[in-house]
Amino acid sequence: MDYNQGQKKDRKSLLLAALAILALLNVVLIYFFYKEREKNKEQETVIAAKTEEVVAAKMKLDSISAQLDAKIAEIQQLGGQVDSLVSLKQQLEKDKAALRNASSAASVDISKYKQKIANYEAILVQKDSDIAKLKEELGIVTAQNQELSSKVTGLEGEKASLQRTFEDSVGQLSNKNRELAEKVTIASALKAEKIAVNAVSSKGKERDGGAYRAKRIDKLKVDFDLAANPISPNGEREVYLRILDPEGAVMADMATGSGTFVYSGRETVYTAKQTLNYSNEGSQGSIIYSRGGIPLKKGEHTIELYCQGFRIGSTTFKVR
Repeated sequence: MDYNQGQKKDRKSLLLAALAILALLNVVLIYFFYKEREKNKEQETVIAAKTEEVVAAKMKLDSISAQLDAKIAEIQQLGGQVDSLVSLKQQLEKDKAALRNASSAASVDISKYKQKIANYEAILVQKDSDIAKLKEELGIVTAQNQELSSKVTGLEGEKASLQRTFEDSVGQLSNKNRELAEKVTIASALKAEKIAVNAVSSKGKERDGGAYRAKRIDKLKVDFDLAANPISPNGEREVYLRILDPEGAVMADMATGSGTFVYSGRETVYTAKQTLNYSNEGSQGSIIYSRGGIPLKKGEHTIELYCQGFRIGSTTFKVR
């Protein structure tokens, strides 16, 4: 009797030990799952930050390019040498092209471009000093010029009066032309209607409705109509798609077709783009975005469409 009771106790002990081991394995698996999810979140954050840094570097290089053009023109007017600045401008354009043609934001050594930008800015500061010295050496206002100016004051006054009258007339005409051109540009802007966002599974099955489960979304298909506009000419149009997650961040991957375009004077990141053949009697368009390895967050996402510098439409969809 005692022997049987001992065997039962041994089996019970073994069962408890097995259950403890299984519980421990579950804890370990949960820990590794949690760590992997945190790692993925960190990678998403790093990619988004790197993309913003690359965009900022592009904008900074464009600004420096414009300042270099102004410095070259001013030094030439003062009779100074601009060979070194011309060579510098050529190198700057190469840096801009290399950054623009990078396969992805992750592949860009942003620290290298930050150093280049710092060097360019230091040269610009030095050139300001050189320009000041040139002006001092030339003696922009000399005693001789002052004497000559006093002799022709009357004629210059008449000339200035006539010039102001002419400029006022030309300015008014230019303003009217500019206002008319702006009105025509705005009137010719396209408008996207009936925007629909459908989810496409990995098997190619398409779902509509505007609310989808994340695991069933392999691609997003955005369909829309471009409204008729008799003022807008027929021809090809590039339509840019921006998908914003629930936190307002742009979903973008430079390696799979994302990039930047200019909107309201600023370089803006887009998710995908499509070239469409537009008819001013109305056309239909469709853009497909393959999310690749980028997971979709749960919540409401925003769809924005842009064309020729205008935002032409927007809508939302939900991920459950």
